[in-house]
Amino acid sequence: MSTIAIISSFADDTRCAQAIEELRAAQVGDFNTFSPIPSHKIEHAIGRPKSPVRWLVLVGGITGVLTGLAITIGTTYEWRLNAGGKPLLSWPPFIVICFELMVLLGGIFGFFGVLMLSGVPTTESAPGYDGRFGEDRFGIVVRCDEAQAARVESMLKESGAEEVVREDEAQPR
Repeated sequence: MSTIAIISSFADDTRCAQAIEELRAAQVGDFNTFSPIPSHKIEHAIGRPKSPVRWLVLVGGITGVLTGLAITIGTTYEWRLNAGGKPLLSWPPFIVICFELMVLLGGIFGFFGVLMLSGVPTTESAPGYDGRFGEDRFGIVVRCDEAQAARVESMLKESGAEEVVREDEAQPR
């Protein structure tokens, strides 16, 4: 049985979000959503869990603090300098280096985490992507088998899709 891609376009995000919620409730095929602008309605309708990027930033920040402590303590013990009977490990100057490395490594981990999780850079456009989805239309591309195609098309039309196009997956646009 071959897979069919059903491409639909919407004029506003409210109808697009409604269609997404109906598709999720019916559990038909998997789908991609395209939006010309960020939309909280669509984001909420997709039901995507929170991004793990925040955890990558936390790991980067902790790594930065530990690296800062290792560098400062290591250099202090390697080049011992007793100035006026003060303790060898003086923490206030260490805090500045630890803070700077926490910010630096947290930012680097966050940047590469976003690139890794979003799949950027990519060499191919997403299947079913239409240029209008980057201008003024919202789009949903549903991949399903032929048995479900008629049901998906009717659901999308009832949700307010302006255009519904069926495309065979073997022949990309």
